[in-house]
Amino acid sequence: MTTEFRAFIGRSCHRVEAIAYNLFIRLTPDRQVTKDAGRKATVSLDFRRESLVMLENKLDINVEGPETGFQAGTGDTATAVSSLPVQDKILGISPIREFLDYLQYERHFSAHTVKCYSADLRQFVDYLLDSTDLLNGHAGAEGVSYAQLSEYSETTSAGVATVLLEMGVNTIRSFLAYLSEKNYSKTSSARKLATLRSFYKFLTRRGYLESSPVTVIRTPRQEKRLPRFLEPEQIQKLLSCPDTNTLLGARDRAILETLYSSGLRVSELVGLNLTDVDFLGEVLHLRGKGKKERIAPIGPSALQAIQRYLTYRDVDPRKQNFDQTALLINKHGQRLSTRSVRRKLDKYLRQAGLDPRISPHTLRHSFATHMLNNGADLRVVQELLGHRSLSTTQVYTHLTTSHIKDVYENAHPRDKSWNK
Repeated sequence: MTTEFRAFIGRSCHRVEAIAYNLFIRLTPDRQVTKDAGRKATVSLDFRRESLVMLENKLDINVEGPETGFQAGTGDTATAVSSLPVQDKILGISPIREFLDYLQYERHFSAHTVKCYSADLRQFVDYLLDSTDLLNGHAGAEGVSYAQLSEYSETTSAGVATVLLEMGVNTIRSFLAYLSEKNYSKTSSARKLATLRSFYKFLTRRGYLESSPVTVIRTPRQEKRLPRFLEPEQIQKLLSCPDTNTLLGARDRAILETLYSSGLRVSELVGLNLTDVDFLGEVLHLRGKGKKERIAPIGPSALQAIQRYLTYRDVDPRKQNFDQTALLINKHGQRLSTRSVRRKLDKYLRQAGLDPRISPHTLRHSFATHMLNNGADLRVVQELLGHRSLSTTQVYTHLTTSHIKDVYENAHPRDKSWNK
């Protein structure tokens, strides 16, 4: 049996165990451990071990792989987990792991989003481990340090889990003060607080806590910065840069045209498949954040650019080796990455002599700004951008000074009479 298949089985076990364990905790009253974090951590590890051993015996294989955490049926759980890096052990603490599984498997958050949540929670636990005064007095956590966690024991993990569940408002505030001392921006601090808010809200809903300690903490007031956007003349200059007489140049023109024409996120752009482009209906079928699907209109110029690119792609002698699903591919024939889109944009920004700080998201800002400047309704723009909340779309309601002046001159009664 190949290593790849073993790793696949391990990943599948992890997902099945996460879902089954959550159901087990919710549906088994006599084994509820809402107040006993230590017991919950032990039950979770034992449950996962028993699940993998059962699968091993059923299939007569040795389940192993980098993502399983241990080899089923061999050795002690604590010994096996001790071989993991320290940062993975932090994420293996029962409440944290369940929360991350919930984001990935139930909320369908992207891998990048889950990674950001993981990093924020790791930093918070790091702060707790460095603050020994916070840990003293808790069972299994007295005097625990980062070095001790690297030696791993279930008791230590349960002690840290207990601290997380018994966290008070003052501890959260001291963490925010710590971030301020480290010169984190208000935006970064607000994002980390949002992570903790979601984490403790999850724990409350699952019955771990009666109330969240983050509820009474206000999000730090952030500086309001207007999104950067390009003027229509700058957009035109940028779009004219790619050489459309080559396959890659035609592809790059299609990238820029589509980003601006439909106001896509770059992740939505690279996720497009060939079947997602409706040339007759002039729409795109998109999969946005949280795997939510929506339909977005696309203009004739962008469709022409895509059609030109596909024409070059169809006659390329290497087309049999191309990804037959993805719309946009790299020079090796594989689906294009978001990083590659950024590199291509940087190249054309230099050619056009535009601000190098412009990102693919700037084209999305420009799309929304130009739509609003030309009279589009805010709720229509909300739908086009795929925003769940109208307040998110209001970020794009900044208007150019000249447009504001034009509206004033055309709408103010005194100004109208004066001009007459």
